[in-house]
Amino acid sequence: MKNKYAAFFLLLAAIITIFLARALLASSIPAPRTFEIFDTLTVIGAFFVVLKSYRNLRRGDWIIALTLGAAIGVGMLFASLFSPYPFLGIVRDKIGQAWVRGSFTFLATLGGLAIMRQGGPVQLHAANGNWRATSRGILLGLAIGLPLAVLNVFALQITQGQSIQWQNPMTAVLDAFQPGVVEEVLYRFAFWGLLWLTLRSSLPQQAVWLSGSLAMLTHTYSHFDDLFIQSPLTALGMGAALALLWGLPPLILARRRGLESAIAFHWIQDAARFLMGY
Repeated sequence: MKNKYAAFFLLLAAIITIFLARALLASSIPAPRTFEIFDTLTVIGAFFVVLKSYRNLRRGDWIIALTLGAAIGVGMLFASLFSPYPFLGIVRDKIGQAWVRGSFTFLATLGGLAIMRQGGPVQLHAANGNWRATSRGILLGLAIGLPLAVLNVFALQITQGQSIQWQNPMTAVLDAFQPGVVEEVLYRFAFWGLLWLTLRSSLPQQAVWLSGSLAMLTHTYSHFDDLFIQSPLTALGMGAALALLWGLPPLILARRRGLESAIAFHWIQDAARFLMGY
């Protein structure tokens, strides 16, 4: 039993160690954001998966990865409501952010597709030309995400003490693709897939949901960098609530309906908050 779960507990310990080490460092010196650490590790992992398994990739996989990467890069150049933190405290200008976000999206998509071709936990139906499954997944993601997007706006209004300030709808719709696509590709496609690759041999029956839960919790708690330093218990509680309401639905959608469905769910959350000035 110990040997069977050894890889899982090592992964869990490594993830917790990263969170703790980052919080301890950030309390005294400038440190990378948790998102930046896991984003970078995910892209590095995806790169090595592609190097090892590139023969399994199809021409359409490369086209989709390039298209997503280019769309995110170009979109970042024109984004106004979405403003990411300076990457590693160094990359601050829009051109630099466009290159980072575009290349990260490209590599994470390609790595996720390489894992998908090995039987990975999440499907990208568009890569198989299954447009019916793609459209159905998107519609379901939007339908499930809409009421939670409204709830999210009310929660932001209360926690930030700021009234609604309507923004340009087209800008909100387009800018929402930045977090909606990038975070889902990184965490719901590539990171989940990398964790699954690590666990599939020792825990073939449990690997999908254990790795998915680790990816979901990592993504969720990465939102609370400052709060972990100021009030760790509050961060743990808020993270649990966030995981239940906004982490679990895209996890299930990605597994059951494909990555497109999780992206649609995530996109509508950000489109709603951008539209209303949050």
